[in-house]
Amino acid sequence: MSKNALSRRAILQRSAVAGGVLSLGPLLGGATESLAQSTGGTAATAGQATKDVYGRIGVRPLINARGTYTIISGSLMLPEVRDAIDAAARQYVHLDELADAVGKRLAEITRAEHGLVASGCHAALTHATTACVAGGNPDLHVRLPDLTGFQKTEVIIPAHSRNVYENAVSAVGVKVVEVSTPDELEQAIGPRTALVYIMAGPRVDESELPTDVVAGIAGPRGVPVLVDAAAEILTIPNVHLERGADLVAYSGGKAIRGPQSAGLLLGREDLVRAAWVSSAPHHGIGRGYKVGKEEAMGMLAAVEMWVRRDHDAEYERWESWLKSIARKVSAIGSVKTEVSQPDGLSNRTPSLKITWNEKKLGVSGQTVTDTLYEAEPRIALNASGGEDPSRTGVSITPYMLQPGEEKIIAGALVRILTDPPEPPPAPRPPSVDATGTWTLDIEYLAGSSSAHRLELTQDGAGITGTHTGEYVSRKATGSVSGKTVTVRSTLSESSGDALDFTFTGTLKGDSMSGDLNMGEYLKATWKAERGG
Repeated sequence: MSKNALSRRAILQRSAVAGGVLSLGPLLGGATESLAQSTGGTAATAGQATKDVYGRIGVRPLINARGTYTIISGSLMLPEVRDAIDAAARQYVHLDELADAVGKRLAEITRAEHGLVASGCHAALTHATTACVAGGNPDLHVRLPDLTGFQKTEVIIPAHSRNVYENAVSAVGVKVVEVSTPDELEQAIGPRTALVYIMAGPRVDESELPTDVVAGIAGPRGVPVLVDAAAEILTIPNVHLERGADLVAYSGGKAIRGPQSAGLLLGREDLVRAAWVSSAPHHGIGRGYKVGKEEAMGMLAAVEMWVRRDHDAEYERWESWLKSIARKVSAIGSVKTEVSQPDGLSNRTPSLKITWNEKKLGVSGQTVTDTLYEAEPRIALNASGGEDPSRTGVSITPYMLQPGEEKIIAGALVRILTDPPEPPPAPRPPSVDATGTWTLDIEYLAGSSSAHRLELTQDGAGITGTHTGEYVSRKATGSVSGKTVTVRSTLSESSGDALDFTFTGTLKGDSMSGDLNMGEYLKATWKAERGG
């Protein structure tokens, strides 16, 4: 553990002390369901009290054993948050007055200078960048992202913090400057530097440029440091601000269990207030990041509840659920289980890894994951593996589970491991050769492209090569089964973006066509011709 890391117990003690000092009263006089009530009972009784609002339009809810992924709707709001949203929806207020009052209350709770509720962590990062580029000057911020004539036009990002979410920063129009060492950081800082952006995590703490080192270099030069702590727990006093950061942003709909469409920006009062200037309902680049009075009060309620929740009890409950699942599946031959603890502050939850001998049980972890996701009830978990290629498995994250769901998961795993589905058909010997240069036409859900090319070499059933897209080339790998060709390419987050393309199609002569899976960017169809 690095010198900047905190133990789970120390983190939770800090939050508990904060709760005791503040001695918070009830959030709402009409609150009818407490946090204790929300974590009792069973999943079945909770389901009986819930209207099937999704089923009536053909959408199937799921049991979330993966974690706070946005694509599966993050976390569930606390009862107190729902009550605050409902109460806030029943009256009108002036949003500038509300933002000021909420900001002061957030400061009181978190011990930061000021706070702002944004429409998610992404929006908080954009507002923070705007604040550092334009301050609270409306003549400047209404011109963004056109930075012609601006003094502050660059953002420094250490190599360890390049990621898909930095678009929230670069969308303001700034130029990204990458650095890897303290010397490079010192050389990069200049009169055009608006801020340094850091994506929080263990790799930052263990690098040459942890937050305190970055702040020690940037601070004396008047350059603010912004930390993206989206998936982290909320530490009080804030660990990033204590290390010298000026601003820190959080997702509201993850560990804090506020509205999924909300986030937090905490830190220097002048910069947080300037961030509000660029936020809706004001015009300019931030107008689209609107926060209603309901989200503002719901997010505040979540933060107030954060310092009242019994975090140790929650953690013990998660561990007990994992032990219960492990106990039941361990009765199956060749099954092994292991509970691991988190590193860093993000997604602070234990996790359970379940592995087994794939040949003995006749089913892979990926097949189990896919089958349970399509089953009833629908269960979302992760496929998992290990160093031993003969073993396969799944992993379970408990902190978004509801009471009773651990029993449903255990039962489903026992059933599928003792009576597995038919395995997918084995690959057939290749009957075609995909070697060559292929020009592609892709039909997206909206729009099309004829700029993509595949340069492939086939050796037996294996494929290697290059996939060139609209602006960048990346390594391609794949395989051939009969006449079916599968090619995958990946662009990593180190570029500040991430793309994952899987082409699957049928080859006939010098033509191929089929489906394209792009993960978060959905699916498309494609056809290709082999040529020079």
